Amino acid sequence: MSDKIKMTQKIVEMDGDEMTRIVWQLVKDELLSPFVELDTEYYDLGLKNRNETDDQVTVDAAEATKKYKVAVKCATITPNAARMKEYDLKEMWKSPNGTIRSVLDGTVFRAPIVAKGIDANVKGWESPITIARHAYGDLYRSVEMVIDEPGTVELVYTKPDGTVKKTTVHEFKGPGVVRGEHNLNASITSFAHSCFKYAIDTKQDLWFATKDTISKQYDHTFKDIFEDLYENEYKESFKKAGINYQYKLIDDAVAKTILSKGGFIWACKNYDGDVMSDMIGAAFGSMPMMTSVLVSPHGYYEYEAAHGTIQDLYYMHLKGEKTSANPIATIYAWTGALKKSGEMSSNDELVAFAGKLEEACLNTVASGKMSGDLARITTMKDPQILDTKEFIEAIRGELEKLM
Repeated sequence: MSDKIKMTQKIVEMDGDEMTRIVWQLVKDELLSPFVELDTEYYDLGLKNRNETDDQVTVDAAEATKKYKVAVKCATITPNAARMKEYDLKEMWKSPNGTIRSVLDGTVFRAPIVAKGIDANVKGWESPITIARHAYGDLYRSVEMVIDEPGTVELVYTKPDGTVKKTTVHEFKGPGVVRGEHNLNASITSFAHSCFKYAIDTKQDLWFATKDTISKQYDHTFKDIFEDLYENEYKESFKKAGINYQYKLIDDAVAKTILSKGGFIWACKNYDGDVMSDMIGAAFGSMPMMTSVLVSPHGYYEYEAAHGTIQDLYYMHLKGEKTSANPIATIYAWTGALKKSGEMSSNDELVAFAGKLEEACLNTVASGKMSGDLARITTMKDPQILDTKEFIEAIRGELEKLM
């Protein structure tokens, strides 16, 4: 084999948890390090290290991404009560993804990876649908309260001059729950800019969907900001690119998506995007067949595996049992970051390598060699189910042919 490809721009590497951490190392050992002189600034975002550093490591990784512009991230645990006990945590740390998104002020774009033999469950879909998820606020920055007896809950806003505005949320006659959510016009504007620019770059139609007929101030603010930016800054660029922007009610967007042929970007608020990206990923085949990139209007890019840490397979791995984890989303996180790094530094060789590695993944699946999750849904007859390491080794075989 010829000399390794040299990187001319460092990227940020964020390691993760459980089975995806195992896959992460295998991908580096088998598919990256033999071909590329990796140049990364490493941060361990595994839950143990996040706990030991009081989660400062997550903030440090996000700040490093601002410096180097490109990052690649493994899947990580967002702890619940069970994880608190399992990992003996100091506190229930917040989602690392949410922390990173807040620091970078970005929008998450997720799109399915389409492979031969893995058909979409919605038969009319001919092209991938990209979900653009707002990465700030709403449910993920909310405050909550359990109401244990009758009383009044009010929403109160105090201006700097002491002037108070308030409105009654609910007159409780008995126990219940209440939640307060917020968002920022600046963050919504960044979200809209990212969506419009991404649509122009990829030459895809853009939808934005929410429920302004019910939420006449909160959701309507999103709608107004998108509309104003489109009319004043992006309308002519959209016309030149031959693409369209449409606002839709969220329920109408769901129905239209099912009836569509695909091939567009669907922009959603934070929670909607969380749910709809999983729906789109599963409907196209499997969650490990999904790309995910955080794009900031400030020029930062963070690529990640969009699925979870594959907890069940990790426990099998700890028992010494064979596992069949799908590494493709993790591989595409790396190829996305390497491509972007190569584009920024005019490193054509690195960009070409990333493209060949993606092609190797698709060729492996097309040959009938696949992980257990894909074998369960493939239209191919008698697929060859490989364990985690075997699948990665099969991809390496295809990559070496292409190299």
